[in-house]
Amino acid sequence: MILASSPSWALAQHAIWETYNHAGMKAYQAGRYAEAEKLFTFALKAAEESGVQDQRLATSLNNLALVYKAQAKYDQAEPLYKRSLAIYEKALGPDHPHVATSLNNLAGLYRAQAKYDQAEPLYKRSLAIYEKALGPDHPHVTASLENYGTMLKAVKRDVEAEPLLRRAAQIREKRRQ
Repeated sequence: MILASSPSWALAQHAIWETYNHAGMKAYQAGRYAEAEKLFTFALKAAEESGVQDQRLATSLNNLALVYKAQAKYDQAEPLYKRSLAIYEKALGPDHPHVATSLNNLAGLYRAQAKYDQAEPLYKRSLAIYEKALGPDHPHVTASLENYGTMLKAVKRDVEAEPLLRRAAQIREKRRQ
């Protein structure tokens, strides 16, 4: 009899999760959202069955939320993003790059709904975490600057947006050289 807490059971669960997550990401990137939703739901179930609030669970929640956001199912995406963020913060600490990614994704959801007042503090915090953890010229910093700058332009705050977007362009150019 295999016990649920045995190492072989845990490895099997992880392999199942990886298979579903990888296939779900391929489907998502190809724009096959119904398929991605199904695969990420299976990955989420596998992560939840482990009984541990870990990075696999947070990743599964985040990935399923990405699919919901892409389909404009914002009410379904938001609680998943929030739960993913809470797990990452608890497991990795408030200044980890995965936390920054979760913040950025939740901010993007709010931006898509024109909830700019909710998006802005999340973009600011995400950018600060990325800069501190990864350095000022990291690609995640560039993406964060562009996301925040684009949101500022959407609310006609061009004077604040321009330095962020200019800095992002400079980092991109620097990385090409």
